[in-house]
Amino acid sequence: MTLRIIQVGLGGWGQNWARAVVAKNEDVETTAWVEIDAPSLEAARERLELPAERCFTSLDEALKTVEADAVLVTASLPGHVPSARTALLADKHVLMEKPFAPTVAEARELVELAEQRGRILMISQNYRFEPAARAAAKVVADQTIGRLGSINIDFRRYDNTAPVAENRHYHIWEPLLADMSIHHFDLMRLVIGQEPVQVTCKTWNAPWSKYDEPAEGALTITFDGGAVVSYRGSWVSTAPQTNWAGEWHMEGEKGELIWTSRGELPEAAAIRLLGESKLNIVELPALEALDRSGSLAAFVEAVNTNSIPETSGRDNLKTLALMFAAIESAKTGLPVNVE
Repeated sequence: MTLRIIQVGLGGWGQNWARAVVAKNEDVETTAWVEIDAPSLEAARERLELPAERCFTSLDEALKTVEADAVLVTASLPGHVPSARTALLADKHVLMEKPFAPTVAEARELVELAEQRGRILMISQNYRFEPAARAAAKVVADQTIGRLGSINIDFRRYDNTAPVAENRHYHIWEPLLADMSIHHFDLMRLVIGQEPVQVTCKTWNAPWSKYDEPAEGALTITFDGGAVVSYRGSWVSTAPQTNWAGEWHMEGEKGELIWTSRGELPEAAAIRLLGESKLNIVELPALEALDRSGSLAAFVEAVNTNSIPETSGRDNLKTLALMFAAIESAKTGLPVNVE
């Protein structure tokens, strides 16, 4: 059954969603597009060649005008909660970009509202829908390297070349922890198969950074099964860049797992068992849909089968809680429990 959606948010990222993801999914039909900023809506309408009669500056108006089963929220963070609340109160399923709320309390409110209305609320944690991440999660779940101990994750990019006035990324809230590291936090939960219980975080800006808020950070994260993650991330690193999912070195009692995903370097995973010098390549699964296309396909399947998606709002509360705990630790300089 074709899923009819209304898309909310047509900034640069929202337009990319519309063009590169939604338009390519044959199981989805967009019945309306919403952008609260009229000039931005008109620019998007012309660029994407959208029908004017199905473009709106209000989600309420779109809901009154067109038929829809679900709402896709690709607006900036301030628009997430109002858009999702409006959609859920209209008994529509919701797929949202991450992070899905500016506070954990508001996130819980949306989760509870979705459950009260009997609707699916899913967060697009698109880094899960990559072959190496899935392969790594299976290696850990199968106990191939045994119980986990130390895990080292590095993320490095040099996003520091654009003029300051022309790059909005330099001026957003928590560009590392909220915009980027949340992907890695969610991957930790998927691959490690444990839940975070405490985090210590230090963030800073290098002298050459063009960012307003900290673009670099180092974290120690303790998980409930005994795994401890040492995480380093940077938007202004002059070292060789990593893939977007980062470089992972995972030590278990039987050996180590090394993997990387989503980027210019090859998608790969390999195991070195204790006492061996050779790396054994892990076969990567063939996924039908990758990245955001995987998120959208999972959402469509969940709606059509009335099942709980892997990255449901309720499950994603744990990823969001880790993000906010890291932010609090960075501000206070103290370890923070993840609750």
